[in-house]
Amino acid sequence: MASGSGTKNLDFRRKWDKDEYEKLAEKRLTEEREKKDGKPLQPVKRELLRHRDYKVDLESKLGKTIVITKTTPQSEMGGYYCNVCDCVVKDSINFLDHINGKKHQRNLGMSMRVERSTLDQVKKRFEVNKKKMEEKQKDYDFEERMKELREEEEKAKAYKKEKQREKKRRAEEDLTFEEDDEMAAVMGFSGFGSTKKSH
Repeated sequence: MASGSGTKNLDFRRKWDKDEYEKLAEKRLTEEREKKDGKPLQPVKRELLRHRDYKVDLESKLGKTIVITKTTPQSEMGGYYCNVCDCVVKDSINFLDHINGKKHQRNLGMSMRVERSTLDQVKKRFEVNKKKMEEKQKDYDFEERMKELREEEEKAKAYKKEKQREKKRRAEEDLTFEEDDEMAAVMGFSGFGSTKKSH
């Protein structure tokens, strides 16, 4: 043993005072409760989901070649860049999934909930759609349609006449070839050039 007092504490491990740490924990909890003033924290209020007021540009970079280096900014890298979330998506389908997804909508400050339509809003939408259908039917004019049908019939007649004329030309050509064959047989030839007949 070492010189000096013989009854020294040889246990060199640190001892934790449980009572002291319980007091510290209770103190921290009371401080947190005082900060809240006894009220639970309010959840973040987000807007309801709404239509996009811009057109998604998927085709501006289509078919173009871009040289990418180490110093190229992320927004000009290959793929589709989302400036709200600061990320690059490699293809158009995943980009559409991203901008319609929960993470992107939260970064825009919107929840994924849609505003519930009232009965009056639905009725107004039906009226608007009904008016559009009536306007389309008004645009459909009977005389105009008859004129289009007559033009189609005339085109069909002209096509048939052209076919008949073509048949007559072929028949006349066949007759001239037959006459040439008869002349060749009289003169003692088997044919003028080719052995194939063109029909």
